[in-house]
Amino acid sequence: MGAPPRGSASERAHEAIRESIVDGSYAPGTLLSENELAAALGVSRTPVRAALARLRDDGWITIYPQRGAVVNALGPEEILDIANARHVLETSGVAEVSREAALRIAEELRDILEQQRAAHRDQRVGDFIELSIRFHSRFVEAGGNRHLIDFSARLADRQRQLLYSQRGTLLARMPHLIEDHERLVDALRDRDADLFSHLLRQHLATTHPTV
Repeated sequence: MGAPPRGSASERAHEAIRESIVDGSYAPGTLLSENELAAALGVSRTPVRAALARLRDDGWITIYPQRGAVVNALGPEEILDIANARHVLETSGVAEVSREAALRIAEELRDILEQQRAAHRDQRVGDFIELSIRFHSRFVEAGGNRHLIDFSARLADRQRQLLYSQRGTLLARMPHLIEDHERLVDALRDRDADLFSHLLRQHLATTHPTV
């Protein structure tokens, strides 16, 4: 069975609940009640139940009969898997990029870096996170492999969840992360795939200390 039609009550419920999990509004361990979710979203329990079933299938929650659904935490092994997947995706893109595309994308990324600096100055943590997702996705897109790009897009919400879970310390770490990003852009511009791989591995270890 495929996903329900976009705009349906169950689709809207699914998107709303997933977004609240991703941005930490529903933190790991939170118990989700069908009744409370239905009331908050202004829908009946039926679409909420369908939405929760999809979220369970995608690994976001665990459903316990007679109790409700509990938001899953990202454990150390899963965080490591996400970091390794990102490393493969982004280094693959940089390894395949043409010189013309590398120069063009490097300029685009420098614009994103300026926006990140502004987000840091204004203490807009959510904007910084979204800009980080855009920044790293461009390395995958650089290679032009549609399958890898699609997989990267599906992985993006896990990246968001990780970053939002660190929002309490992220503001203080932003300058260092921006410096890392600058070095990654330079390696892309020079089409130095080996250096990029090394820098990205260090960056991931800094961003997610569990790695």
